[in-house]
Amino acid sequence: MREIVLYIAMSLDGYIADAQGGVDWLDGHGEPEEGMESYSRLLQRIDTVVMGWNTYHQVTTQLSPDRWVYEGLHTYVITHRPLPAAPGITFTAEAPCALVRRLRREEGKAVWICGGGSVVQPLVREDLIDEYHLSLIPTILGSGIRLFGELADQRKLRLVHTQSTGGIAELIYRRR
Repeated sequence: MREIVLYIAMSLDGYIADAQGGVDWLDGHGEPEEGMESYSRLLQRIDTVVMGWNTYHQVTTQLSPDRWVYEGLHTYVITHRPLPAAPGITFTAEAPCALVRRLRREEGKAVWICGGGSVVQPLVREDLIDEYHLSLIPTILGSGIRLFGELADQRKLRLVHTQSTGGIAELIYRRR
């Protein structure tokens, strides 16, 4: 059974994007190579990435328009837009929870949940995330796209690792 890993940055007040969907507030917190160690460790553990359309669009048009940064990883983009498959990328209208349940049963390495809120929130509600790797950015946005939505029940987690790099607190939690 594959592990499901949420690896994401969020503001100190729990947002993953500002009110316009922007993430430029993620920049400017230490040297670029700082914090890459945890990302490199993640890439060794995974072979699959799951993201929503907004995250995909942001990566391909703003963050890395010149090259696909998830080369070598199979990427699932959850969208209702009818798009043709691209090398290593599957566009699907499958619900996040159904997709993750299916991927969990398949052979392979861990699955990285990359974002955004519309993908993460149902997975949290259905308790499908095994590990939460959160990078807390020392910025308070005040509004925007929340990482966590409302839950009917609490999710108890166990802290397994902390690290501070360039002013960013990295916290790793596992399901209890």
